Amino acid sequence: MRVVIPKLAVVTSLLCAGLLAGLLPAQDLVVRGGEGIIPQGAMLETLWEEGGFTEGAAAGPDGLMYFSDFAQPFDSRPARVMKFNPVTGTTEIHAADSKMANGLMFTRDGRLIACTASPLGGQRALVEIKPDGSLSPIVERYEGKRFNSPNDIVIHPDGSIYFTDPKYVGPEKMELDSYDVYRLDAEGTLLRLKTGITKPNGIILSEDASTIFIAETDNGTAEAESNPDAVRGRMTLNAFRLRKDGTPGRKRVIVNFGDQLGIDGMTMDTDGHLYAAVRSEETFGIYIFTQRGQELGYIQTPQLPTNCCFGKGKESGTLYVTAGAGFYRIRLASEGYHPAVAE
Repeated sequence: MRVVIPKLAVVTSLLCAGLLAGLLPAQDLVVRGGEGIIPQGAMLETLWEEGGFTEGAAAGPDGLMYFSDFAQPFDSRPARVMKFNPVTGTTEIHAADSKMANGLMFTRDGRLIACTASPLGGQRALVEIKPDGSLSPIVERYEGKRFNSPNDIVIHPDGSIYFTDPKYVGPEKMELDSYDVYRLDAEGTLLRLKTGITKPNGIILSEDASTIFIAETDNGTAEAESNPDAVRGRMTLNAFRLRKDGTPGRKRVIVNFGDQLGIDGMTMDTDGHLYAAVRSEETFGIYIFTQRGQELGYIQTPQLPTNCCFGKGKESGTLYVTAGAGFYRIRLASEGYHPAVAE
C-alpha cells in the first residue's frame, strides 16, 4: 500500500525532520473512521502543553503515564521525563535530567527502561530510570563502539528488549557505520539484527508477539541542522515475523510513504491494530492501520505527533499521545496491548 502525503519542509527535530505546524484548537481537530475503534464524538483532550518537544509515552505500573520532554532549543535546559496522573490531572517531573531520554517502556517487574539519544551530552545508551529519577546504564556500546542515538524501544514478553539506533541531529560523531535495530536478551546478550532497513525509528510488537513492526524513517543525514537539503531515503512501515530465536525473518513493506515523511513512534491494541504517529505538515496525526497496512482511522493532533501509548487498568481504553510541546489523550473503544507484561 502506498500512502500519498503532501511534501514537507525540513527542519531539525530530535527524531526526524519535519515542519512543526501551528497549534490547532481541540475543537478543530479531525477524527475520522475507526469503526468499532473510535467512538462517535470522541475528541482529543489536552492534558499538558508546557513542554518543549514531547516523546516516548509509556504506561507505568503505578497507574501514571510517563513521557519524555526535550527543551527547545535543546541547550536551554536538560531533557527530562515527566509523569501524568490520570486521577488528579496533574503533571510532575520524574527525572529532571534524563540525559536525552527518548523512547520509554516499563518491564514486567516495573523498571522504567529508556533510550537516551545523542545531542548535547545525551547518554547514547539503553538505560534504566530509577524511581528517584537517577539513571543506570544497561548497555552503551556494540563491539566497543558507542551507539549512534538510541531512539525507540519495545520489550518482548520474554524480557528481551528491542531498540532502534538511528541519528538525526547533533554534531556528535558516529562510531558505528550504520543505523540498526538491536536485541538485548534477558541474559544480557546484545545482538545487532539484520533488517534491511536503512534508518529505523519506531518499533512495536504485534498483539501475539509473533511479529515486529519497524518504521523506516530515513531523512538522509545524521546532522539535519547542518545539512537541511539532504536527500531523503526510504519512508516505510515494515513487518517481520520473529523466529524462535527472536531474530526477524523476511521484511514485508506494509506501508510505503514514498518521498513523504513517514512514521515516528507506534503502539498496538489487543485486536492487533497499529497506531502510528505520522509526521506530515498537512496530514499529520495518529493513523490506525491493520497489520497489512490498510488505513482504518485517523486522529489529527495539534502539532506533529511523535508517539502514542495506551494506559493501563481503568485507562486501558485511553490512547495517550505526545505531539509538539504537549501531552494529549482520547478515549477509544479498543484496549491497549502492553507486550512487556503480556502473558
